[in-house]
Amino acid sequence: MFPSLQSKTVHFIKIKHLAPEHLPSAVELDRHCFGGLWAIEGYRCELDNPNSDLLGLWIWETEDCESGQNRSGTGAPPLQNRAGTRAPPLQNRAGTRAPPLLIGIGCLWAILEEAHITMLAIHPQFQRQGLGQALLWALLKSACDRQLERSTLEVRDSNLAAVCLYKKFGFKEAGRRKRYYQDTGEDALVMWHNSLAKPEFQQYLAVEKVQMCDRLHQKKWHWAIDNFES
Repeated sequence: MFPSLQSKTVHFIKIKHLAPEHLPSAVELDRHCFGGLWAIEGYRCELDNPNSDLLGLWIWETEDCESGQNRSGTGAPPLQNRAGTRAPPLQNRAGTRAPPLLIGIGCLWAILEEAHITMLAIHPQFQRQGLGQALLWALLKSACDRQLERSTLEVRDSNLAAVCLYKKFGFKEAGRRKRYYQDTGEDALVMWHNSLAKPEFQQYLAVEKVQMCDRLHQKKWHWAIDNFES
């Protein structure tokens, strides 16, 4: 059961590579997003594969810091700025430390010079808040760090929000796989990005990170320091 976030708290996100201890949470998230697409063995294979990047997006909340005080009346830690300063320790309402919640997962395979994005999902309760965009940014940044030149993916023909997101990052429709999704018989759009290695795309990622943090900040999301800072 995923808890609702409170309106008087500050919400933090962090994106990093999954580790073995995260796999049970990944399987639970998979069940919410895909109905049980991968079992834990599948995720373990991805962790063991040096050509696979398996990323998770975690969230947690703290007291609203804008007033400078938390509910106990003590000084609250400063908010993260656009560049991503370190987030304060996670606490629950009792004032004790609570674990972050895994609500997003993304995966790519590095095949020769190509990054094939095999998975990008946000828990349904947290969709349409810009979190999927942040996770896609991290996947593409990881592909660039591997010095990959191109990226490809498949997406449901009916998933217009996802198609628009991929196009925003420069993906273009390159084909169609008929009846690709067995659960519905729906077609998949094949999308390609051929410019990962170009300096213009590297600059786009840097600018987009700043603008994305601004948009997340407006929704009271703050991006904590992670391995994908430029």
